[in-house]
Amino acid sequence: MGMLLETRYPIVLVHGLLGFVHLPGHSYWNGIDVALRRRGVAVYPVRLSGVHDNEALGAQLLERIAAIRDASGAPRVNLLGHSQGGLSARYAAARRPDWVASVTTVATPNHGSEVADRLRGRLPPSGRRERLLARGVEGLARLMERLECAEPGLCLPLDGPASLLALTSAGMAAFNARYPQGLPGCWGGEGAEEVDGVRYYSWSGILPARADAAAGFDPGHALCRQLARCFVREAGQNDGLVGRFSSHLGKVIRSDYPFDHLDVINRCEGRREGEADPLGVYLEHLARLAEAGL
Repeated sequence: MGMLLETRYPIVLVHGLLGFVHLPGHSYWNGIDVALRRRGVAVYPVRLSGVHDNEALGAQLLERIAAIRDASGAPRVNLLGHSQGGLSARYAAARRPDWVASVTTVATPNHGSEVADRLRGRLPPSGRRERLLARGVEGLARLMERLECAEPGLCLPLDGPASLLALTSAGMAAFNARYPQGLPGCWGGEGAEEVDGVRYYSWSGILPARADAAAGFDPGHALCRQLARCFVREAGQNDGLVGRFSSHLGKVIRSDYPFDHLDVINRCEGRREGEADPLGVYLEHLARLAEAGL
């Protein structure tokens, strides 16, 4: 089972855009939640709207945290969010720091995504193309929600255009002005490790120099490589959706792991070893939280 590394507070896993907890035959966290529980930790993956803005998702997260506090008796939680889930976690911690012991953002566009910027530039607000794309994305999110095994009958609000705007550089600049906790003072730097009693951590990756031929064709990795072409400021320094330095928040564990945006939540499932083992990164962070008394 491995050495027990029990944290003081439960860990809440927060999914990103078009996320879920469990679909038939598939888990968003790809064994990460199972591995953390095997180390003696209480782990709660939560389900939020598949597409919406950061504040709306953060408000939903606060409702989930309230329920977890009631069920577990724990006064605080450790939030760990992937991609947009990290922004939901930041909002929750800013609004209720007394409920949150730590926030860890994983491949989160804390300063915006150049992919969202490119898409926003090609879709005039309230235009026909934006409406069509929003309808499609919201339809996909609703379908995934209906297939969700954990919470049948769930019907959460969806807003595709708001989600896109929230992830742009401009949208994140506005969000950061309201919720600056843990932000670096300069581009590519680190932010305050503790604000209002909440610890802030982050990590992310960059696309490996080349795909692992031994692993065979990986459609998720291929998509990340295509999307990486949208990057200008962080060309060659991104995971396909999020730039390396855009991900920085609080204590930066590392922002150049050889992971694409999906590898970072263990989609490679054992196909990478050593320093490129995403599951090992989560277990190392579990030890970090436990050592910090969190």
